[in-house]
Amino acid sequence: MRVLNRNYLGKDRPTNVISFSMQEGEWGGVNPDLLGDVVISVDTTAREAQEAGVSFWERLVFLLMHGILHLAGYDHERSGEEEARRMEAKEQEIFALLKSEGLV
Repeated sequence: MRVLNRNYLGKDRPTNVISFSMQEGEWGGVNPDLLGDVVISVDTTAREAQEAGVSFWERLVFLLMHGILHLAGYDHERSGEEEARRMEAKEQEIFALLKSEGLV
């Protein structure tokens, strides 16, 4: 994950999830039905789940949802605090729905 983060995003540090949009860049929009790829570190997921006292599955689903929100245009890193709060609210909304449906 550190290599991916460094090579593609210019951040020389490990991370738990990275999203690669297929709607941006040189080939963006080639397939409008494809949002992109989400890469998740399972080692980091396991560690974070244990630290938070949640199941591996719950943490994995949260990180996948977080990555998909990035692909949908949400950005908590570059767009300021207001956008970070907007993304966090959407995460809470979706995660609560997933829980209520018994998916996590």
